[in-house]
Amino acid sequence: MKLKFLGTLVAAGVFCGSTQANAAGCGSVTIASMNWQSAELESAVDKTILEEGYGCQVNTVIGDTVPTITSMVNKGTPDIVSEGAIDLLPTIVKQGIDDKKVIMGAKTIQEGAVMGFYIPKYVADAHPDIKTFQDALKHPEIFADPEDPGKGAVFNGPQGWGMTVNGAQLFKAYKGAQAGFKLIDTGSAAGLDGSIAKAYEHKQPWLGIYWSPTSLLGKYKMVRLDVSTPVDQAEWKRCTTVANCPDPKPTGWPVGRLYTLFTKSFAANASPDVMKYLDTRTFKTADVEQVMTWMTDNQATGEDGAKRFLKEKQDVWTKWVTPAAAEKIKASL
Repeated sequence: MKLKFLGTLVAAGVFCGSTQANAAGCGSVTIASMNWQSAELESAVDKTILEEGYGCQVNTVIGDTVPTITSMVNKGTPDIVSEGAIDLLPTIVKQGIDDKKVIMGAKTIQEGAVMGFYIPKYVADAHPDIKTFQDALKHPEIFADPEDPGKGAVFNGPQGWGMTVNGAQLFKAYKGAQAGFKLIDTGSAAGLDGSIAKAYEHKQPWLGIYWSPTSLLGKYKMVRLDVSTPVDQAEWKRCTTVANCPDPKPTGWPVGRLYTLFTKSFAANASPDVMKYLDTRTFKTADVEQVMTWMTDNQATGEDGAKRFLKEKQDVWTKWVTPAAAEKIKASL
């Protein structure tokens, strides 16, 4: 999941909420396809299942977390957000729920969006004593900076990412510099990904921030390091997320909650079977990353990924739908 959640809706769709909804499906419906790979895949799966299984007329619109969910709360459109990162705008989401304009369905991804400090699995296997970020900071010689071997390196994300701010503040909180480490600005998403790929190619140590689900972690086996500090939500809000906060304190990484969101108007017109699907459908990180890796390797679209998922994971998705819908979906593949 990309963590740069800024953008605009570039298309608008037909709003569902009329008597067009039929007993079997949901009539005309708009689904937001967010501009990162996991959400693109999930919205394509939803589109196929609602169209082929329940006879809905689905229009996909491109979106991003902040403008899309804000539009859902204020304007009642789009009807469905397949991957809603609700912790990025908790006030707006709460307002929508309190005002009975937005409803939360199932968790989109069971494990949520998991951020943190990672090392390659081969490093974890070779150094079983390194289980936490603090353990890693005891070994600058293992995670040596390629350009300054006398120092250890912690690879951070590019400027502009919220996760990059988190990484920098936690590096300070856990006294990374005092432990003999440098925080490396990778410059871009490609730079961060490339540093991992290069380390894997040469089986070299690597330590830095990353997140899941992503196609890269589907391709390269990485181990997330714990921290010996529980999540402190107040500290996270006070300083870990604030770039110029001068005195960050240790805290764990909170798991980002990802939920299916839909409008109250849509829910009022959709059939019970459709609502049961949206209240049941939840992906596992491993399944999403497997398909995302295939999409990346084959330059495939979300629609391509959805077809692959629906063909290969019938034991998973058939539990989300009615038997009649399952047969229609299988016949369409």
